Amino acid sequence: MRVPLTTADFLNRSETVWPESTAVIDEPDQAATPVPTTTYDELARRARAWQAGLDALGVGDGERVAVVSHNAARLLELLYAVPASGRICVPVNFRLQPEEVGYIVEQSGASVLLVDPELDDPLKSVRAQHRFVLGDETDEHVMRFDVEPRPWAEPDEDATATINYTSGTTARPKGVQMTHRNVWVNATIFGLHTRAWERDVYLHTLPMFHCNGWGMPFTMAGLGAKQVVLRKVDGAEILRRVQEHGVTLMCGAPAVFSAVLEAAASWDGPIPGGGQVRVVCAGAPPPSRTIQRIGEELGWEFLQLYGLTETSPLLTFNRQRPEDDELPAEERARKLSRAGAPGLNVQLRIGDEGEVLARSNVVLDGYWDKPEETAAAIQDGWFHTGDGGNIDEQGHLTISDRKKDVIITGGENVSSIEVEDCLFSHPAVAEVAVIGVPDEKWGETIKALVVLADGADATEAEMIAHCKERLARYKAPTSVEFRDSIPRTATGKVQKFKLREAHWAGEERQVK
Repeated sequence: MRVPLTTADFLNRSETVWPESTAVIDEPDQAATPVPTTTYDELARRARAWQAGLDALGVGDGERVAVVSHNAARLLELLYAVPASGRICVPVNFRLQPEEVGYIVEQSGASVLLVDPELDDPLKSVRAQHRFVLGDETDEHVMRFDVEPRPWAEPDEDATATINYTSGTTARPKGVQMTHRNVWVNATIFGLHTRAWERDVYLHTLPMFHCNGWGMPFTMAGLGAKQVVLRKVDGAEILRRVQEHGVTLMCGAPAVFSAVLEAAASWDGPIPGGGQVRVVCAGAPPPSRTIQRIGEELGWEFLQLYGLTETSPLLTFNRQRPEDDELPAEERARKLSRAGAPGLNVQLRIGDEGEVLARSNVVLDGYWDKPEETAAAIQDGWFHTGDGGNIDEQGHLTISDRKKDVIITGGENVSSIEVEDCLFSHPAVAEVAVIGVPDEKWGETIKALVVLADGADATEAEMIAHCKERLARYKAPTSVEFRDSIPRTATGKVQKFKLREAHWAGEERQVK
C-alpha cells in the first residue's frame, strides 16, 4: 500500500527513534542560564498539544493558521503541528508593517492568528477569528495537554501544507502553496545534498518563516539532529554558538557570512568549527572573494544553493568537486559562485529570452486564490522562474540577470513595484523608478530615482522615512536620486535597464 508523503513523517520518526535526544536548544540571548532545551519526545508532545488546542477551537482541516514570530522553539512546534494536524500553516515575516501582515491574514483567509509577545503591540490592529499572543501565560489557552490528541492527520500528499508569501512582480505579495509532497521532497533532497546526518547540529541563522530556512526543520527532525535557535543575526553570536554547541551546519544569505567574517577579524582565539562547519548560501550569490574568505579565514566549507519560494526552495546545488581540489583558491571560489547543478528530481532548461525554467516535485502547487498568476507562472508543466541564466557543459547553472522586477537584498525579495507605489503616495512625487544596485554586504540595495512634481520640494531622508513608515524597513530605499526625467520606451514603459547600466558596469551579471 502506498503511504502518502506528509510532513508528519519527520517528527514521527524522531519521536520513535530518538525520543530522549536533544531536539532544540532555544537560547534567546547570552544571558539565558540554563539554556532551554527540548527533547524530541517533548517536542512531539507539545506539537500534539497544539493540535488538540486547534481541535478544541473548532479549527477544521484545511483552515489556515497564521503565525508571526521571531525564531523560537515554539515556532518550530507550530511548523510541525499545524500541517501535520491537517491545517495549513501561514508563516508571516515578522519584519512587516501591520497593514502588510493584515493583508496576508485576510488574503489567506486565516481563522487563527498567533503572535509573538514582542510583536503584539505593533500588530494590535491585525485581527482574526481567533487571535492569541504566544507565551508561557497564554499558550495554555491554545495548547491542550489535558486531552488525548487524535493521531496525526493523513491528508493527501497533494494537499496544501503551507502558504509562504513572497514579493514578486506585483505590488502585493502572493501566497505560494506548498503541498505536503513539496515539503517532503525538498527536505529529503536538502538532506542528501548537504550530507546531513543525526550527529549534525544545525544553527537557524535564517528566519524560520523564510523559504530558505523552511526545509531544514523537517530535515533535521527526520534525522534526529540537534537544532539551535538564533533569534537575530550577529556575527560574534554565531561564532559563539558554533563554539558552545558544536554547530556543524547552517544556511544564510551573503549578509550573514559577511557579518561572521567581520566578527572573526576580532575573535579572541582560534575560529571555532574549522574543518567541521558547512555553510549553505542561498538568497543571492555572494562575491567569489567572500566565498574564498569563508574557506581561508574561517576554515568552513561553502555550498551554494539556488531556488525560489515557489520551488520550496532547492533547485540547484553546488559544492566543491574532488577534481577541483588542486585548483588555485580564486578559481575554486569562482566555480563555487555558480548556482550549481540541478538537485535530485529537478529538471532545468533555458527558455525564451534566456529564462530559467524548472520542473520538479518541489515546484509550487499554485498561488493562493490567484489562478491567473498561477497559469502565467506554470506553462506546459514548466515553472518560469523569472531569472535569466545559462547552463554549461557540466550542467551547472549560472544566473545572469533577473527578468522579474524583483530586488533581492540580504536574501529578502522586494517588489520594486511595491516600493514605487509607496513613493507615489508621497504628494511631492511625480514619477519614480526603483532599481537594485550592487552592494558588497547585502548583495543588492534599493535605489529610488524620483522626479518631483512641479513646484514640489523633498529630501532624500524624507523619501526614505516615508517608506519606512509604510513598509517593512528592509523594503525602504537606501538611497534616492532626484532627476528631471526617467527614460521610457515609445509605449511609456520605464527603461530600467538603462537606469541600472551605470551601477552594474563591470559586473559579470546583473544580479548579486
